[in-house]
Amino acid sequence: MDLQALIAHMETGEQDAVLAALLGFNREMSQCFTFSRAEEQDREHLGELLVGFLNRDLQPSCLLACLETVRILSRDKRCVDPFISRSAMSTLARYAGIATAQTAADSQPGEGKLEDKGGDEEGEADTLRAAEKEASPPAENPDLEVIVEALKSICNILLHNETGQAVAAELQLMKGVAERLKHCRDPTWSFEVRFFDLRLCFLLTALRVDVRAQLAQELHGISLLGNQLDAALGLCWPDPLETARVGLVGVPLEEMPPLSRQQTELAMEILKILFNVTFDTNRRKVDEEEAAEYRHLGAILRHCLMSQADGEERTEEFHSHTVNLLGNLPLPCLDVLLMPKVQQGSIEYMGVNMDAVKVLLDFMEKRLDRGHKLKETLLPSLNLLTESARIHRETRKFLRSKVLPPLRDVKNRPEVGNTLRNKIVRLMTHIDTDVKDCAAEFLFVLCKESVSRFIKYTGYGNAAGLLAARGLLRGGRDSGIYSEDEDSETEEYREAKAHINPITGVVEEEQPNPMEGMSEEQKEYEAMKLVSMFNKLSRGNLIQPMQLSMDGTMREMTPEDLKNLSHNPLLQSEERRDADSDEEDQ
Repeated sequence: MDLQALIAHMETGEQDAVLAALLGFNREMSQCFTFSRAEEQDREHLGELLVGFLNRDLQPSCLLACLETVRILSRDKRCVDPFISRSAMSTLARYAGIATAQTAADSQPGEGKLEDKGGDEEGEADTLRAAEKEASPPAENPDLEVIVEALKSICNILLHNETGQAVAAELQLMKGVAERLKHCRDPTWSFEVRFFDLRLCFLLTALRVDVRAQLAQELHGISLLGNQLDAALGLCWPDPLETARVGLVGVPLEEMPPLSRQQTELAMEILKILFNVTFDTNRRKVDEEEAAEYRHLGAILRHCLMSQADGEERTEEFHSHTVNLLGNLPLPCLDVLLMPKVQQGSIEYMGVNMDAVKVLLDFMEKRLDRGHKLKETLLPSLNLLTESARIHRETRKFLRSKVLPPLRDVKNRPEVGNTLRNKIVRLMTHIDTDVKDCAAEFLFVLCKESVSRFIKYTGYGNAAGLLAARGLLRGGRDSGIYSEDEDSETEEYREAKAHINPITGVVEEEQPNPMEGMSEEQKEYEAMKLVSMFNKLSRGNLIQPMQLSMDGTMREMTPEDLKNLSHNPLLQSEERRDADSDEEDQ
């Protein structure tokens, strides 16, 4: 429909004519998400007329058509200016049913204001009293279509406009949404209302740090959203920290029906909001009350991890959001993953139910095999497994039995092969530093941060990066606290141990000695020649020679160090041995 004709109908103010024109426009533009720049001014003018129209007493059908048109226009990020004022946002919030008393007051007509000071106070009080009545939709038979259209419009505005985000925060829209979220089990609210309430909540917490803090603290977001997740999944609690689905208590996990599409959609929105709210939780201490909330949430997340959605792709997406959130929880609260009783069909290890840990391990390996965007897709699950293994002995031992079983293959390099150990060792030389460090940290923790054991499973060459960063190139153990257990060596490893090259981690065929047949003078000449080449490259800033300091860390070699080596390449090692022996004599 021609925008000019639609604007002309709007300017007449006749609802029947406006309704007919808007219905035609909405039908034509329903699937339009790109807009012509030539009509920007007309779209803005239409938006202004719509906002004015929404403040009138409209027929239900005309009101719904107006809101549908606002939703369509708000898709264009260049033309949202008519909708980002306080009055326009307040009007939309009122129709969405999330207006607080202050929000509704902003959307009240201004004709009641008086000029004298006393009149201002009296008029403001009247306005707030009226606003309190309009702050929420009627409890009985609310117009759900109107609510959904208004919510969609607000979501579009927040997505496209920073000013709109600031106005939404000022109008306390999060309070209005939170108030309705408290009634998550009320059948009055349709799936669409609940979904777009959550989508609005997600956008506000993702885009506004202040709103994120408000939801977490003032509005008790962890408890509020935990109850939302509980309701969306239809859970009951046979034990304080053990979940089941209503009507399916005692049904084995493999026989549990998949979650419906609507359940999965709601649950994933809630998980994303919780991720925003808990973003810094594992970096700060929590008190007992908070810890109890997080453990309760952790039990629900375990249920998410063990549940299937409608299809493999949707299940993986659902589990991905669950893993991301689990990584934000305080580490001591992750013991809820191991709490359910061992039942028939469960994976038991050391008397503990390892079903959830096995799901996490399988999820991580699937992402690893895919090899796509490893930093974004793999690291959340790998970090979660690392920290769980660091703090829970049973988890560490179970993961070690799966990832680093007793070593039998001493013929192939640690990075060669298709076992999970081989795949993770290959990551230790990945081009992305974060991926490389995370993979090395995971295996190091499984080795109880023992340097000798770490080198045994990975080879010194692969391990050198982490050991250099930790100052452990001379060996020893890092400061982690782990239980004592035996390092079970297989017969194959024990027999080959003396012949294993520690750099590569495998038994190699003996190579001919390149210096065989050389005199001592020739060897010294070749050594000095090598030092001279290093010195030349160093002076040209092409390389930076390093050497191992006494504390096990690497330090830069100075020109003086290289000069000493060029005069006597064996001098430093001999002097160090002499110094060490002198210290022992003392």
